Amino acid sequence: MRDDMPRATPSQVIGLLGGSFDPAHDGHVHLTREAIKRFGLTYVWWLVSPGNPLKSRQPATMEARIARARDEMRDPRVTVTGIEEQLGTRYTAETLAALSRLYPGVRFVWLMGADNLTQLDQWQDWHWIMENIPVGVLARPGYRISACTSKAARLYARYRLPANASRLLGRSGAPAWCFVNMPMMPHSSTQIRKDGAWTRTGEPTSPAP
Repeated sequence: MRDDMPRATPSQVIGLLGGSFDPAHDGHVHLTREAIKRFGLTYVWWLVSPGNPLKSRQPATMEARIARARDEMRDPRVTVTGIEEQLGTRYTAETLAALSRLYPGVRFVWLMGADNLTQLDQWQDWHWIMENIPVGVLARPGYRISACTSKAARLYARYRLPANASRLLGRSGAPAWCFVNMPMMPHSSTQIRKDGAWTRTGEPTSPAP
């Protein structure tokens, strides 16, 4: 394994939270801490992606986004990484397959907000994700109903763990997924960019007052 890859040992349960983090904010931090608590995770890795194939707009530089993420997420249980760029993977399924090979015995849990579950069926090889990696879904404002009635949720309904058994997710064999509610936070990367507090260079458009 490369020296710059995160360390993990067999039997650890590690949550993986992917995204552009353009920029990272309090909502990401809140979701991560709730995921650790609700799903009984040992650690969480943030996977800062080079770019999202589903989006035409490309994000700020990796360096800027990783630096911002590390400033926001100050918790020894969380590691901010650029794993996808290091591995050269483009899609989530490719990344998860590569990590499973690199870390035999480690129990990974793919984490996502409910907004992502609503359009999971648009992801490359999304069936592979659901059938090979346990998935932890956390509520997002306005997406509770649409997430739980989405194509992915309906197709894999019989593999859904009840919320009161959420801490069993990381020890469950895939397919397995769990939806949990949590206190809502309204923050979004999109709104931060619209407000001019973040640009492609990772700098605000004007000096802070």
